[in-house]
Amino acid sequence: MLKRKKALIWALIAIVVIVTAIISIAKFKDKIKELPIVEEISEEFEPRHEVIGQSVEGRKIEAYSFGGGDTHLLFVGGIHGGYEWNSVLLAYKTIDHFNELANTIPDNLTVTIIPNANPDGLYKVIAKEGRFSATEVPADAALLASGRFNANEVDLNRNFDCKWQATSSWRGSIVSAGTEAFSEPEARAIRDFVLENEPDAVVFWHSQANAVYASECEAGILPVTLDVMNTYAKSAGYNAVSSFDAYPVTGDSEGWLASIGIPSVTVELSTHESIEWEKNLAGIKSLFDYFATN
Repeated sequence: MLKRKKALIWALIAIVVIVTAIISIAKFKDKIKELPIVEEISEEFEPRHEVIGQSVEGRKIEAYSFGGGDTHLLFVGGIHGGYEWNSVLLAYKTIDHFNELANTIPDNLTVTIIPNANPDGLYKVIAKEGRFSATEVPADAALLASGRFNANEVDLNRNFDCKWQATSSWRGSIVSAGTEAFSEPEARAIRDFVLENEPDAVVFWHSQANAVYASECEAGILPVTLDVMNTYAKSAGYNAVSSFDAYPVTGDSEGWLASIGIPSVTVELSTHESIEWEKNLAGIKSLFDYFATN
């Protein structure tokens, strides 16, 4: 009889221990759910996507942002659409890279990439919206050149408010700059994004001059612009050119940024075919380092 009582007591003790353990585990799981650490990390590194405007033909102009720091860097591809399609591929490659490795962006930075500032010009060449591959680009020089302009046949990089004129030049040819500064919706999309977000520096990807150019307007080159130019050019292996003088340019986006006090550079890839990824990634990272310490 005594043995039975002892067995019963030990069985009751075991039940109490098991029930207590189950309750403790449940409470622990609830506490884990309440912890904000995992959620905050995922939100910090998750890219933010927004549509910042539309083209003449209604195609989306998109922006992807990473990080949450106070210093804001903006990168823009494809302002010359299908003519400089490799600048669009470079922008998408950069988006994909930081989508996988967003935690490599310094804590003090926000990085925004506008992959295609001229979607109608690109569509004119590849007859496709959104992402594409180099194999989908036709080898037709005349068609590629026509993709430089938007659907209104305006050179968007002549439509900004820095010494704007109704006509401008490109390699000795006369090109339309629109009916007035910011007459084109694509230029207005970039203008509005810049004015709302006030980036600390802007990089425009172009091709094919194999150089990094500083920007200026009426007041000359901003000191930080020279730092950005030299930093990117040295790391990427491009030539650094402080002043573009091959032919007269009016109404360019970089000049407009200089006129409102925002440093900006033009990065010209060396060909129209390659994105020169390793070179440009080195240039991008060098700017991260520069703005992380300045």
